[in-house]
Amino acid sequence: MEGGSMNDTRRRQFLHAAGVLFVAPSVALAQPVKHPYRIGLIGDGSSRPIEQSLNDLGYVEGRDFVLEIARPVGRSDRFDAIASELVRRKVDVIVAGTPNAVLSAKRATATIPIVMMHTPDPVQLGLVASLARPGGNITGVTTLSDAPSIKQLELLKEAVARVSRVAILWNRGNPWHPATVRALRSSGESLRLGLHELDVHRPEEFDAAFRAMATERTDAVLVLADPLTFFHRERLADLAIAHRLPMMGSLRAYAEAGCLLSYWADAADVYRRAASYVDRILKGADPGTLPVEQPTKFEFVANLKTARILGITIAPSVLLRVDRVIE
Repeated sequence: MEGGSMNDTRRRQFLHAAGVLFVAPSVALAQPVKHPYRIGLIGDGSSRPIEQSLNDLGYVEGRDFVLEIARPVGRSDRFDAIASELVRRKVDVIVAGTPNAVLSAKRATATIPIVMMHTPDPVQLGLVASLARPGGNITGVTTLSDAPSIKQLELLKEAVARVSRVAILWNRGNPWHPATVRALRSSGESLRLGLHELDVHRPEEFDAAFRAMATERTDAVLVLADPLTFFHRERLADLAIAHRLPMMGSLRAYAEAGCLLSYWADAADVYRRAASYVDRILKGADPGTLPVEQPTKFEFVANLKTARILGITIAPSVLLRVDRVIE
């Protein structure tokens, strides 16, 4: 998919047809820049964490780098188009925040370095040869296993005493979800929890999913990390509150949106690590020789405002382990 050219008019037509939202690079106007690095960023989250992490390493936006931000707006089917467009824009490195984003970037280029974040076992997904020596153009940070999702289920049960049946919101189109759901089934059995699995692909399916939860008499919801659920996290949190269901999310942003709890690798730490990879690659390092890292910091967040709305008292043993409380 590399190479080729597209004039400005055709590129705009292409992006409009693909339904892709691109944010033009931000360049400081105070002084002209000669050759700032072009860093492609695929994801629906804020670009500020990667900007700040690069700033901390001595890079100044506009002078040393510009960001080409590609937002899939919650649609996994757009990743191939936006990855290909970043390649056409001749970025120097691509930072991909989800498994589908990394897979699409891999399909789009075998030469432009790719730094992954929040990606499960990259060996199993065929992204790298090994964690110690990736061997290609991809490296970065991996969650490696389904352990964080299992921990989410354990914390949810411990936090809310009445929970006995949990709905799992997942997306079959996400490459790591099927294996995670299988692991959660086993964990649910050991925790003596009934699980109600709901495969959702589009936001139009959310209302029906929550109606099904009511029919199945579920007590709580675990929403697996995914571009779809992340982009629509506020709507999901509102639905959970409307149905009087405590919801567990992954990144802190889920709890900030109104989920009762969230637990995942500390996003700020992951961005710092990603920026470190970008730094080394821009200085000439071969991504194929940079070992893939695992997160060492995790963040557990509780939203007490949501707890009050739901009339829930979170178990004191759980609150003692919370890293951040939202009042």
